[in-house]
Amino acid sequence: MKYLYIGLAIGLVFLFNGLQASAQLGDTDELTLEKDTLQKKVKVAFRSVDENDLLGGVSFIDVDKMTEKAYTSTSLAFVGNLIGGVNGNIWGMNDMLVVVDGMVRDANNVLPTEIDQVSILKGPSAVVLYGSRAAKGVIQITTKRGEIGEPKVQIRANTGIHVPKAYPKYLGAAEYMSLHNEASVNDGNDPIHSIEDIYWTSTGNNPYRYPDLDMYSSEYLDDFFNTTEAIAEITGGNERVKYYTSTGYAREGSLLKVGNTEENYTNRFFVRGNIDIDVAEFLKVQADANATFYNAYNAQTDWWGSAATLRPDRVAPLIPVDYLEENDIPSWNTINTSNYLIDGKYFLGASQLSTTNPVSDAYAAGNDNFVSRQFQFNTRFDLDLKSLLEGLHMRTKYGIDYASTYSKSFTNEYATFEPKWTNYSGEDLISRVVKYGDDKKATNEVVSNSSYRYTYNVSSQFDYSHTFNGDHNVFGMIVGNIWQRQISGQYHRLTNVNLGLQASYNYQHKYYLDFSAALPYSTKLPEGNRLGFSPTVTLGWRPVNESFFDNSVFDDLMLTVSGGIINHDMDIVDPDNPENEYYLYKTVLQRGGWYSWADLGGEAATEFQRGNNPEMTFVKRKELNVGLRGALLDHLLTFNFNYFMGKMDGALARAYSEYPVYFTQVGYPTSSIIPLINYNIDDRTGFDFSMYLNKKISEVDLTLGVTGTYYETEAAQRDENFQYDYRSRIGRPVNSLWGLENLGFFNDAEDLANSPEQQFGETLPGDIKYKDQNGDGVIDVKDEVYLGRWDTPLRLGLNFTAKWRNFTLFAMADGFFGGKGMKNSSYYWVSGDDKYSEIVRNRWTEVTKATATYPRLTTGSGANNFRNSDFWMYDTDRVNLSQVQLTYDLSESVFQDSFIQGASFYVSGYNLLTISKEREHLEMNVGSAPQTRFFNIGVKGTF
Repeated sequence: MKYLYIGLAIGLVFLFNGLQASAQLGDTDELTLEKDTLQKKVKVAFRSVDENDLLGGVSFIDVDKMTEKAYTSTSLAFVGNLIGGVNGNIWGMNDMLVVVDGMVRDANNVLPTEIDQVSILKGPSAVVLYGSRAAKGVIQITTKRGEIGEPKVQIRANTGIHVPKAYPKYLGAAEYMSLHNEASVNDGNDPIHSIEDIYWTSTGNNPYRYPDLDMYSSEYLDDFFNTTEAIAEITGGNERVKYYTSTGYAREGSLLKVGNTEENYTNRFFVRGNIDIDVAEFLKVQADANATFYNAYNAQTDWWGSAATLRPDRVAPLIPVDYLEENDIPSWNTINTSNYLIDGKYFLGASQLSTTNPVSDAYAAGNDNFVSRQFQFNTRFDLDLKSLLEGLHMRTKYGIDYASTYSKSFTNEYATFEPKWTNYSGEDLISRVVKYGDDKKATNEVVSNSSYRYTYNVSSQFDYSHTFNGDHNVFGMIVGNIWQRQISGQYHRLTNVNLGLQASYNYQHKYYLDFSAALPYSTKLPEGNRLGFSPTVTLGWRPVNESFFDNSVFDDLMLTVSGGIINHDMDIVDPDNPENEYYLYKTVLQRGGWYSWADLGGEAATEFQRGNNPEMTFVKRKELNVGLRGALLDHLLTFNFNYFMGKMDGALARAYSEYPVYFTQVGYPTSSIIPLINYNIDDRTGFDFSMYLNKKISEVDLTLGVTGTYYETEAAQRDENFQYDYRSRIGRPVNSLWGLENLGFFNDAEDLANSPEQQFGETLPGDIKYKDQNGDGVIDVKDEVYLGRWDTPLRLGLNFTAKWRNFTLFAMADGFFGGKGMKNSSYYWVSGDDKYSEIVRNRWTEVTKATATYPRLTTGSGANNFRNSDFWMYDTDRVNLSQVQLTYDLSESVFQDSFIQGASFYVSGYNLLTISKEREHLEMNVGSAPQTRFFNIGVKGTF
């Protein structure tokens, strides 16, 4: 049935294209405030309001206008830069909700070219009507709709190249083997690699006998790869019917060029249709549909993962058949059984330790085709009830989304061959080969990893809007909202059920009062506690409208104060297992992992894992925020500032200190009847701002925007039993990094003997020495201290626009400050037989002990060195030049008496530059495809 709806909706877009009639359909406020057509309408929860009347921490971006000067392929690309309050989250809270055209959807399934506006709802009063799942902020995306007029076609085409920023730098085989020997000797063992092997490897005379595999070389990788897309938009309509449609196709290549990876690609085809129909004077209808088809084809090789782990000396992946002795019939017969003689010149190489490798996989292992399909449909009915009461409307929305993914693959088995080398008269030859595996090409395509996601949204509301005596503006709304998402493999559906109420009043757009509240319902909670109450109140004052205010400077000035309590269930999760969200209020009694005495016949015993908590309730977001926005000197400067302070009260914890000690069985076996209770409290304070300077100098229009977000979080309440105060999490940032404080390296045996005992494994000279924080003579987890925050508390944005005649220059940069990170990937933490990166060149040795910046090498686990400590910590502070675009708009005079209404050409660059003392680390990906700079050229035509 859902596919029938989708097909019907797409068909309606084109069916009604030619209908002609006489009424006009608008959005919520166009229906209720038709007299006001000059103000910019901003989408908020379940309605639109005038920009000047925004309350409670709301910002917005006119994406349609932005894409005229700054094209991007990512729907939320501008959000963090153009406005304050967004830094990968909203006001320091994770799990923001994304709403597209009133429906809970993914932001990545809508393109900027399809978007009219993005609204960011930050304050409690702004999000409360969406219910529990919106408690941590909402990003609301509104797609374009049709306009009255002749059909207008806009076509955009882009093509560009992605250039890698950086690759990890690993040691060559000879150097690796030498240092691997050093690591073995450091551990008191014999060298692993012979001097002869190291020498011959270093010469490079025969890389097939003495491999030196570099998976980042130009032999396997291109210098860049291409992305190309084309998008067509059609809009138009009359007073009865308006329509908007868009369709497009994009295709992206790959850096890999070895074997079947040359065929790797990702493509995306989409079609969207929005239609507005004036059925009657009292009835307006909208119908929207969207379908997206996504495919990613890849050869079956884990190239980037293997590039970070496969040692360079392990295997030569392709070996010339010329090295076979001409008369070695058995070896030739063995090789000739292979289906994979590459170019007739190379057979697939192997070793006993690496019978396959990423190169041979690229040629012979088969292919995967990841498939994603998304279908979305929604409809809306607006009923004008002015026959009952002027200004009264009833509105209903319904939407269904269906997304499915699966993989289609042909997985082959294939043979590889290990050469056994000999040397005759100074010439290396293969004396025989050892075969591993057999060639078995797959004849059947396997479909696997099938999953689906089904979402439906329903909302219905009555709203009333009226102005009394030209001064008293009132608005009221009652709304019911439910959305539910079912995901394959999950027993429980994700549900949001909410009843909302809003009552707003303003006097002459000068004094404002808004009360918004919600009654969320959650099945995560025990019966009796499933219904909550979330009240919010907002006050606003526009002093520039006062008779006593000297507005010779200010064009506008608006002060708002908002506060509220939002009950939500987003943090009702098991702190020990966040995947577990339901029945957490119930006792868990299960068979244990230990066995009883004879009284149970040796069967597994029964044990408690959790006690019952019938009082479990919602987590509460309690918050107060103050906003100030305005414009001055004829809009030379516009600004928006928000301050917020609040807390998340009641996250679940197993609070041992609240219960007698005998509620928990310590030791083995463990058992506890302590329940999960609403206990943890997190405080959060911060501010955001945006300022725009607009100035025209001669023929040049200039706009400079500066935005920022800063927040602090603090664990205000935790159940703790730390012996030492410095280990307490209370009063520390929620996103804290904890670890040991390093004192450099142990210099010698005497240094070791005179230092506290470190209990993380064997410790030798050249290992990291840690500070004994509690003075007990032992280094263990009790010596871990607060090191910093792993998030980024301060984000700044800078955007600049200069327009001169037909040229427009746009640039955007972002700054991130105050965060810390750990260099704990396999690039830095190397032990055992791991691959070595260039970082180990600065290792500790007896010769380099005075200058070393890396611990001694080891073939052991390195457990003492490779753990969180300030030794591995780094600052994540950076400034990124995110985008630069130069656009040229052809003069309208060029197209006189032509069907072409306009054309633009542009060149742009993305992710161009990072300024940071840790730039090399920040631009480097380990175990995944590299970060890239993207250089694009595009053209847009309007017909």
